[in-house]
This record gives sequence, C-alpha cells and structure tokens, in this order.
Amino acid sequence: MEGLTNFYNPAGVAVIGASSKPGKVGNSIVKNMIQSGYRGGIYPVNPKDKEIEGLSAYPAVTDIPGPVDLAVLAVPARLVVDAAVQCGEKGVQNLVVITAGFKETGKEGLELEKELVAACRRYGMRMLGPNCVGLIDTHTPLNASFTKTTPIKGDIAFLSQSGATLIAILDWSRSVGLGFSKMASLGNKGDLSEIEFIAEAAGDPYTRVIACYLEDVADGRRFLDVVRQATRKKPVIILKSGTSQAGARAASSHTGALAGSDLAYDTAFRQCGVIRARSMTELFELAIAFSRCPVPGGNRVAIVTNSGGPGIVATDNVENHHLAMARFTKETIAELRAGLPAEAALYNPVDVLGDGKADRYRFALEKVCADPNVDSVVVLMCPTAVAQPLETTRAVVELAQKYPGKPVLGGYLGGESMAEGEQLMSESGLACFTFPEPAIAAISGLVRYGAFRDAPVAENDLDYPDVDQKAVKAVFYDVLRDNRLVLLGSEAAAVAKAYGIPSAPVTLATTAVEAVGQAEMMGYPVVLKVASPKILHKTDVGGVKVGLNAAADVRRGFTEIMENVNRLLPDAPVYGIEVQKMMPRGTELIIGMTRDLQFGPMIACGLGGIYVNLLKDVSFRLAHGLTRREIEAMLAETKAYTLLRGYRGEKPADLPALVEAVGRTARLVLDFPEINEIDINPVFAYNQGLSALDIKITISVS
Repeated sequence: MEGLTNFYNPAGVAVIGASSKPGKVGNSIVKNMIQSGYRGGIYPVNPKDKEIEGLSAYPAVTDIPGPVDLAVLAVPARLVVDAAVQCGEKGVQNLVVITAGFKETGKEGLELEKELVAACRRYGMRMLGPNCVGLIDTHTPLNASFTKTTPIKGDIAFLSQSGATLIAILDWSRSVGLGFSKMASLGNKGDLSEIEFIAEAAGDPYTRVIACYLEDVADGRRFLDVVRQATRKKPVIILKSGTSQAGARAASSHTGALAGSDLAYDTAFRQCGVIRARSMTELFELAIAFSRCPVPGGNRVAIVTNSGGPGIVATDNVENHHLAMARFTKETIAELRAGLPAEAALYNPVDVLGDGKADRYRFALEKVCADPNVDSVVVLMCPTAVAQPLETTRAVVELAQKYPGKPVLGGYLGGESMAEGEQLMSESGLACFTFPEPAIAAISGLVRYGAFRDAPVAENDLDYPDVDQKAVKAVFYDVLRDNRLVLLGSEAAAVAKAYGIPSAPVTLATTAVEAVGQAEMMGYPVVLKVASPKILHKTDVGGVKVGLNAAADVRRGFTEIMENVNRLLPDAPVYGIEVQKMMPRGTELIIGMTRDLQFGPMIACGLGGIYVNLLKDVSFRLAHGLTRREIEAMLAETKAYTLLRGYRGEKPADLPALVEAVGRTARLVLDFPEINEIDINPVFAYNQGLSALDIKITISVS
C-alpha cells in the first residue's frame, strides 16, 4: 500500500522525546533504531540535550536539517498535539505516537485524540497509534519501537492491537527461533488500523503470511473489501479476542436470537478468506505452518508413525477437521508390504513399528510421498529406545525437498531426546510440533486457505432490476408516520412483494364483514392473524386461526381472536385482523436478517418453523459481497439441505427459487439500511417455487 511505504522504509526518522537517560522510553527507541542497523538518518529531538547515544540532538523537529519521513513521538500526552503540528510544518509524512493517555483513559483523552487526528488530517500525515509500542521491519532494517529486543529476520508479519502481547511474542519468538518480516503495534487505531497494515503486508515481497491479534474491527465494510483482496495474495490469520457486545443486545426476532455475539466475526472472516485462530498458540502454530509449508493440492492426508496411539489420535483429528485420510494406490500398498515388516500397518496411518529406525522411515516416506493420492504428510515419532530422531529428520528433509508441492509436517512426541530432530526440522524450513493435533490443525488451515485462494472470484450478482424501491419507501414512511418501528404483516408482505420475494397473499380487515369479503376473494382455506406491532408471537395469545373453510368460520375466528387479545393483552394496540391465503405445506425454512454494528446486515437461512430456536439449524452470511455461489454454500451447510435435495423419496425443493429469495432479501437490506431485523418464518419450499407465510420487519428511525 503506497501510503505506508515510508513507515517501514523512511528516508529519515525523528525521535521526539528522545532521552539520554537509560530506562526511559525515549532512550530505548533511539538505541533500538541504532542497534537495528537502520541506514537512514536518526534525529533525536530534545531541547535539553545536545547529544543522545552519540547522535546530535535537536531542540525541535523543525531544526532538523535533513529530510524526515517518519517521526516517533514519546512525549507526554499534553505535548503530543503540538509536536504533531511541528511535524506537519516540517513536512513529515508519518507519525508513530507511542504516548498513552488518549481515548483509553476516558472522555478527556478521547477529545485529545480527536485533536491529534485532526492535526494529522490537516497536514496530510498518517499516524500509527497513539498508545502503541511502535513498529519494526527486519528487512529495511528498522526498529522504531521501545521493545527490549529486535526480532529474528523472517517472513511472518505480525500486527497486534495489544502492545504487551507484541512484546511478549517478540521475547518468546527469539527463544524458539521464529522470525518476522515486520511487526506493528496498532494501539488505539486513531488513524491507521489493521486494514492498512494488512494491505501493505499483502504486497510486501518479504512477507509470506500475516498474523494478527485483534480486539475489534472498527470499519467492518472496508475490512471486508480490503482483506478479501489481501487473502487472494497471502494467508491472513487472526486471533480475535473479546466478545462483541454489539451482537448481544436483546433481539425480538428468531434471527437476532440465533446470531451469537461473536458470529459476525466468524462470518466476516470466513467470507473474506481469513483463517481464524482460537488461541495464541494456534495463531503461531498456523503462522509457522504457512511460513514453512506449501499450500497442498487437496485435503488427503497421509500419516507415517512408529506408534499406533499417536497415529490413531492423528486419524481422529483428520476426520474432526473435515480432512480425508489418503487412500493409497495398489502399487503403493504392494511396495509398502514388500519393504516393511509383516506386522507393520500399511493402509494409512502407516505404522513402521516401535523398532523402526531412520532407514525404515525413509522407505515408508518415499512411497507415501510419491503416491498421487497423497496431498499432505504428517510424520509422527515417539522416542523409543531405538528411535533415531536426527537421522530420521534428515530423511524427512530430503523427501520434503524432493516433493516440494506436498506439505510434510512433523509431530515429534517427547522432549529432550527429540530436540535435535526438532531443531533440524526448523532450520530446514519445515514445521514441527510436539503433538499430532496442531499438525493436523495446521494442514486444515492450509487446505481451507487453498480452497478460498483458488476459487474463482465471483462478481456481485445480486442485481434485481425489477425491484420497486418506491413502494418500500412508501410503506416505511407510513409506518414511521404512525410512530411505529414494527411493520404489520400486510405491510411486510407488501415490502416482500416489492422485492419479488414470494409470499402468501395477505390483507388487513378491521371488521368481520371485511374479513369474510377478503377471504371470499382470495379463496378458501384462509388463515386469520391478529395485526399488532406489540404482539410478535401471535399464537401465544390465541391470535391465530388456521384452516378456515367458510364464511361462518371466518366470522367466528375474527371474534375469538379479538376476545383472546382483549383478555390477555388489553393494552396492546390492535389494527385489525390479517386474512391470509392458506398455502399447502412444504419444507419449512427461515430466511432472516439481523444487523451487526461492525459488519452490517447478516443474512440467515436454514430450518424454520416452531423449532427454529431449538434446533438452530441455520447458516449465516454477511450481505455485503454476497453472491449466489455463497448463498448455495450457505444452504449446503445446513441439515435442512438434505431435506431440500429430496429425502426418502420426497421430491427435491426448488433450490434456485430459494437462492433467489435469499438474494432478494440481501438486496432489500442493503438498499434499506434502516431495516434492523427481518424474520421470514416459515417459508414453505416446494418442488416448484416457495411461499413466505409470516414476515416480520423492524426498522429504525434513521
């Protein structure tokens, strides 16, 4: 990303608040700049010192004679805005504001941060921070931070919203020999966020994988657009901590109740190709795998082990991660049978037995890696008395180099006796773990990323020229004019009709005579429902009558519903009774939408009816960027999909019509951001077409 070039590779760096006193943040930053080997100009700024760490110091940034692309600010919070203004006057392009004391401290700090951001905007500067540790690039090289050490040069970019987490990971990484291309502490994200730094790392020739620790995403729509492009270039792995309270609000709809507080992040990450880690350990296990392994051509895994137990554990994990155990060709099995002891297991996992030495591992691995049905290989080794970790690892390394398109990962169970083998695996650029589970999880991540990266890019194809936006606007205008936010059933049906979402005919009657007349016009049988914005679950109060086949039934039903509601909810406003054409039964589904504060509308579809909250067989997608292909994948994730395809002799449902209805619902909520929630439940899916029976829509004032 062009705007961040001078962050990581600046022509000159000013350290404002530099100090000659060891232990001060300003002193640590200057030392890190020098010790990192940065080849540009380093300019300490401090009005009290003439020299800091052997470098000439300047009273102000405007006194620096050379060009300054980057300024690192480590002055008290009250002085930061003035320092930023001076940087703007000097022509500095980018700021790293180390200083804390901004929005993380409360209202006054928030106002100060707004002033700082405004100053940056005024002078066209970009800012990392405030309240951050800084940034590091091992290839420039540059260490514009107050970390205790500099990372080993590598190809993992690490972005962290927590400065303490970044410092801890850096310290740990040196102990295990893990290298990074660059690191950035995002801090308060007053200006720049993970979005810009992910985009920059995706274009960085020295970065192979991007790992992130995030606590929130401020601009969900832009995150989706930018990260979706980034993941086409390089894998992005994110550990998202904290549970978003935005999604935890009380929801009146089934869809809102089904949408857990963290579901939007899960959905967003999946749709833009992010691999989500669930722990710090998994974040870096995945990062190591992506750094050291090729993306496999498929999901077929082979396991070679010297012990049955770990082989079974690995096999179980292959299934749990929706991978497949490779099925060897007849030729491979024959060769293994000829070259391994009679007691050895040949059919995957391949067990070379507890007395297997390096030569036996080499033979088995050679046959397994050469098999065309194998996409990835996991080598498990237990420290038996005759095991040869170092010699075996040499064979593993040679075969991994011979078959560069197939990931070969190690699972070396044990401790000190396996250390030499683990070290050689690492030095040779191969991923090695202590147990089978992380190796299989890493392959799962590689496979999922490969499937996303290699899938054809689908253009947004949810364009429906026949929709009637004016009709929807008119309905919403009338609802708001009536000081309501919940649409009546007849109003919701009119909205659905305007967007081509098939629904059962429904009208509103205020008297029993009107209800009879409307039922006669649409034809029997009919359903009667109470029309009240305050009564969402109508059956609970006796507000629904079904299967009415004659005028007398309609008159009696109308009266009984009114009496039930008046008795149980005397204060509820009743607008009348809705008369709806009773439709033949079909497969009961739900289509819905709930709006997430970060990522916007989330579309749901799955098994509907009265058991929707009990069975929770629903899949979600974000409406932004949704395509027909995504909708098809969404439906395939549900158990209802089995019913839709035809179960036990039943005719299959009209899947194209269902995909169309979901797409039109997505188009509706994108066109009208004032829609807060939609529940279309049940939707009857038929062999030909479908029909929405009950539609609930809630809108907002603005």
